[in-house]
Amino acid sequence: MVNLREKPFYLDEEGIKWVEDTLASMTLDEKVGQLFVQMKHDFTPEAQKATVEKYHQGGLRWQGGDKNAVYEQNKHYQECSKIPLLIAANCDNGGDGCLSDGTFVATAAEAAAGKNPQTAYDMGYVAGREAASVGVNWMFNPCADIFMNWRNTIVNTRCFGDHADEVISNIRAYINGIHQSNIACCCKHFPGDGVEERDQHLVLGVNDLSVEEWDNSFRKVYQTMIDEGLESIMVGHIALPKMSRKLRPGIKDEEIMPATLSPELITDLLRGEMGFNGVVITDASHMAGIACMEKREVAVPKAIACGCDMFLFSNDIEEDFHYMKAGIENGTISEERLDDALHRILGLKARLKLYKPENVMAAPELKEAVVGCEEHLKLAEEAAKRCITLVKDTKHYLPVNPEKKRRAHLVYISSTPTTKAYTGDPVKQVVIEELKRAGFTVDVHPNFHDLEAEEGPQGMKHMLLMMDCGKMEDFRKNHDVVFLVINVKGYAQENEVRLRWSCNHSSELPWYLTEVPTIGISLNYTTHLIDVPQVHCFVNAYGSTRTSVREAIAKITGKSEFKGVASDTVFCGKWDTRL
Repeated sequence: MVNLREKPFYLDEEGIKWVEDTLASMTLDEKVGQLFVQMKHDFTPEAQKATVEKYHQGGLRWQGGDKNAVYEQNKHYQECSKIPLLIAANCDNGGDGCLSDGTFVATAAEAAAGKNPQTAYDMGYVAGREAASVGVNWMFNPCADIFMNWRNTIVNTRCFGDHADEVISNIRAYINGIHQSNIACCCKHFPGDGVEERDQHLVLGVNDLSVEEWDNSFRKVYQTMIDEGLESIMVGHIALPKMSRKLRPGIKDEEIMPATLSPELITDLLRGEMGFNGVVITDASHMAGIACMEKREVAVPKAIACGCDMFLFSNDIEEDFHYMKAGIENGTISEERLDDALHRILGLKARLKLYKPENVMAAPELKEAVVGCEEHLKLAEEAAKRCITLVKDTKHYLPVNPEKKRRAHLVYISSTPTTKAYTGDPVKQVVIEELKRAGFTVDVHPNFHDLEAEEGPQGMKHMLLMMDCGKMEDFRKNHDVVFLVINVKGYAQENEVRLRWSCNHSSELPWYLTEVPTIGISLNYTTHLIDVPQVHCFVNAYGSTRTSVREAIAKITGKSEFKGVASDTVFCGKWDTRL
């Protein structure tokens, strides 16, 4: 059973009394509801009120909205809830994770490249201040994963390093930044992502490290944070089979479950051996990593029975509520386990002193003062200056002086559009504007998706156009430099996200790098050299904001010094990516 006087709660008599009094007053339905963190399904205040009052959710995680809309939404949710809600956000990069007008500071990969935990601290500091201003009190961050496999695009930009020690240094700094606001942190995704290439949104994740390898890497990270008072841990839909076999001798392969449904990994390992006293929450329950492993009616109560305290999201609120309640009534969740989970949930709320009205929502004027403020924008600029990385320049193309090499050709590659509403990637225009600002003239290579959006489907007409590269002599005569800018992102759609040209045999293919000096720039993932190894000069800019683009160009043109350091992972284990 939890001890609320010890870390990470450190409750005084007032806090403990609130927890015990609140628990004693709760109905069974209210207890069931506290086990859930729900996504906003209904968008009208009336529907939200009805849902909260009927299902008594313990927490909220929403999606989208600017500072004014989110503030009003969170304020309304808290007003409708009998017990203050834990309101969570994902702020991997800064305040932009919870607000459309929030501040992007840096990615975790960018912070790692900067070799200075100040960047991670600034990420947390900005995220905490902007999130707290709209009522957030729980951060589903930082990622405590380790980028061991270059093919893993789920945590490519979200990992604070390739090794345990640099991850520890950075997540400690991020947490310290968050803690400048009244917000609890949550390390994820236990027992650790970054080892394999698959995405738990689509399939069961498997961390196949040996027990010794895991102890020296992921365990080291989590144990350090636990010892330092981490409030909560998000458990991934990731199996740790060698550890499960050690803890459960004779366990069959088909019995090995993701950590979310594994008592040996949560109760025996995390709670028992590692001594974690805080709140454990599952990762999102719509992910295939859990959904494909057990029937929903089994998985919902089983996650709590195995040692998780909160269940993230419902498929159908009414049905999942019924499944959880039935699990309590039929003994799947013991009375002791339910009592323990509720003490931890309420204990976290008491740790944040949410029982005091002044701590539930910030004053409305705070969001106006901090979201996107000059201080935060300056920190974003400093992160870009500190971290943007020259991965390689083997032909010594840099710096590119636009006074001498003015005529630029832009090849811009973005993610494949997934909607008919596509009208172009707005970042492309930012890149054009910033290249011109630096003194380049810019002509833009045609892109099949943009042609379709501009003129409508033309079938083979555009396909043939895209295959035509034109005369090499003319291209060399008219251009001094090519910028190959890659802004590719992906999420929960494919296990690996790779560079994809806009059509088959596209004239975007890098034939031009043998004709004119070519500078490759990634605005997101760090490992694009696997698909363009022949590009002899490559920059990882880590972000697609105007600040990131502008600073990358400043460094390319010699106006600013490259300071970021590329890890070996960016070369993807290939000899040709280093040429």
